Amino acid sequence: MASEAIITVRGLTTGFGKTVVHENLDLDVMRGEVLGVVGASGSGKSVLLRMIVGLLTPRAGQITVLGTDVLAAGSGGIAAVGNRWGVMFQGGALFSSLTVRENIEAPMRERLEIDPATRSALADLRIAMVGLPPTAGDLYPSDLSGGMRKRAGLARALSLDPEILFLDEPTAGLDPIGASEFDALIVALQKALGLTVFLVTHDLDTLHATCDRIAVLADRRVLVTGTMAEMLKVDHPWVHAYFHGPRAHAAQTAQTDQGAA
Repeated sequence: MASEAIITVRGLTTGFGKTVVHENLDLDVMRGEVLGVVGASGSGKSVLLRMIVGLLTPRAGQITVLGTDVLAAGSGGIAAVGNRWGVMFQGGALFSSLTVRENIEAPMRERLEIDPATRSALADLRIAMVGLPPTAGDLYPSDLSGGMRKRAGLARALSLDPEILFLDEPTAGLDPIGASEFDALIVALQKALGLTVFLVTHDLDTLHATCDRIAVLADRRVLVTGTMAEMLKVDHPWVHAYFHGPRAHAAQTAQTDQGAA
């Protein structure tokens, strides 16, 4: 794995009112890796993602993405570096009044100067990439199942051919088979496109199936980063409970059985 950090967070402090979410948080995300971000409810996993992509402003700290100081870049700088990342939010965040194809075209329409026919063809390519049938392009979000909406949201995140993919709870709400298939899709796309993936999740199966490293948010900071094997050695109450509990053992067994098969 390449050793270049393409996302760096230093001294990040965030909060809402009197509530402090992060305090002096540091994190590096390396080019080409899938980094899983985990933590207890309220630990600020999704808040951290939104800070990195410029949707929220911290109280203090520095965030650099692909060489750009996100907090000092201004709207023009954020737009420029934003062309190099894609974001899939938990619910898909699709525009309900647009078809799937139109949803995928939306970032292209805003940021690329290409003709409508090319834009439509690129959208159809993204639809195929995420495993949706060609007919899905003409459907509206309300016509889709939960799993299809996830894939449509992923297709839109890939709209601008990004270098970095941010995924917020990508398998939340999916049944076990659908979640496993989505995990496999993430891995296949990451390898095929050379993506760096920042993945917020609580799903242990997803961690086992997709992630090169894991970052644990606890005590208002990144408590530890490392591989799954390294997580098993961490002496911290929440980390131990999370990675050694019944769900963790079930996820480990499932991954071992899949590898053996």
